[in-house]
Amino acid sequence: MYTRRSASVASVAALTGLCLMANTGIAEAKGERHPSIQKALEALRTARYDLEHADHDFGGHRVEAMESIDRAIEQLQVALRFDVR
Repeated sequence: MYTRRSASVASVAALTGLCLMANTGIAEAKGERHPSIQKALEALRTARYDLEHADHDFGGHRVEAMESIDRAIEQLQVALRFDVR
C-alpha cells in the first residue's frame, strides 16, 4: 500500500512540475501573481475532474490518484497563503 501511495504522490508531483514548466510564460504574460502555481492548480483541478468522471475505478487507483491530487492542491493553496507581501 505504501508503495502505491508513494507512486501516486510522485506522479502528482511530476505532473505539477510539468505544469509549472509548461505554463509559466502564459501566466506571466497575464501579470498574475505566482503564475506557475496558479497554472499548476488549474491543471490539477482539471485532472481531478477528469478522474472523477472516468468510467472505471481501475482497482482503486483512480480514487487514490484523486486523493493525491487533493493533497497537492491543498499544499499549493497553503504555499500561496504562506507568501504574504
